Amino acid sequence: MKPFTYERAQSPAAAAAAVASRPGAMFIAGGTNLLDLMKFQIETPTHLVDIRHLPLRAIEDTAEGGLRIGALATNTELASHPRVKREYGVLARAIVAGATGQLRNKATTAGNILQRNRCPYFYETSLPCNKRAPGSGCSAVGGISRALAVIGTSRHCIAQNPGDMAVALRLLDATVETVRPDGSRRTIPIGDVHRLPGDTPEIEFPLAAGELITAVILPKPLGGTHHYRKVRDRASYAFAIVSVAAILQKDGTGRVAFGGVAPRPWRVEAADALLPGGPAAVAKAAFEGATPTADNAFKIPLAERTLAWVIAEGRA
Repeated sequence: MKPFTYERAQSPAAAAAAVASRPGAMFIAGGTNLLDLMKFQIETPTHLVDIRHLPLRAIEDTAEGGLRIGALATNTELASHPRVKREYGVLARAIVAGATGQLRNKATTAGNILQRNRCPYFYETSLPCNKRAPGSGCSAVGGISRALAVIGTSRHCIAQNPGDMAVALRLLDATVETVRPDGSRRTIPIGDVHRLPGDTPEIEFPLAAGELITAVILPKPLGGTHHYRKVRDRASYAFAIVSVAAILQKDGTGRVAFGGVAPRPWRVEAADALLPGGPAAVAKAAFEGATPTADNAFKIPLAERTLAWVIAEGRA
C-alpha cells in the first residue's frame, strides 16, 4: 500500500472542498471496497478525507410520503429499518442478499451505490483494462467473460455492475442528493448515476471532482408484492450471475429490473408494460440489442427463467 495523508471532515461541504482541492484525494467511509482497491494498487489515493462521522446517517420520512436515507446509513441499518422492511421490501431483500452481516455492518448506502466493478481483468493489474488504464484495451473482450455484461456494453468494456442494492433502488426510482465543493446541491435520478462505458469506460459516475453523495430519496411506496431473486455460483455470499428485482400488483402489472447483466442496474420501463404477457415478452424487450459473448449468452434465458420464478412466487 502506498503512503497517503488523512483528515477527518467537519461538514459535507468541507469534505467536498477538501477532495476537490487536492489531486489524488478520495473520500473514505466504510472502506469495504476502497481498501481492497488500495491493497491491489488499483486506487492509490494521496489523501483520504474521512466522512464517517458526518451527520449523514439518519433515515427519515419525507413530506411526500417517501423516505430520505442518509448516505452514511449502513446496509444493516437500512435493511432492518421498519419502513424499509414493511413498504420497500425489495430493498431490504436485495441488501441482505448482497453481503455478509459483517460487511453490511460497515458498508454505507452511498459507498454501495458507488462500488467499482468486479471484472477479474480490472483487478489483475498486469493485464490491460480501459477502466484502470484508459486506452490500454479490454482484456475481457476475447477473454473469460462468463460473469460479465450482456447488454449496455461497448468494444472498450464489458464489465458488469456488481450491486444488489442499486438494482432495488433503480426499481424504486430513487434519486441521489449530492453536495458540490462550492456548497451547491443537486439531485440525480438513480438511473443516471451509473454510466454506460461507451468510449470512456473509466468515467463510471456523473459526479464532479469532490462531489459528495449526501442522501438517497425514495418516493412514496408502490404497494404490491416485493421480490428479489439472485442467481449465483454458490449458495453463500457471491456476486450475481443474474438477479431480478420486481414489484408485482394483483392485476398482473408491475415493474422489473435486472442485475448482473449490464454495466448498471438494468431497467427498461417499456418492458414493465409487458409483464401481464409473461416473462418471455418482458425479457425480449429488456434485452433487445444485447451483445452477449459465447461465454455469457446463457444469461439472457436465465434472466427470463428467473423472472418466471419471481412471477410464480408472486402468484402463490
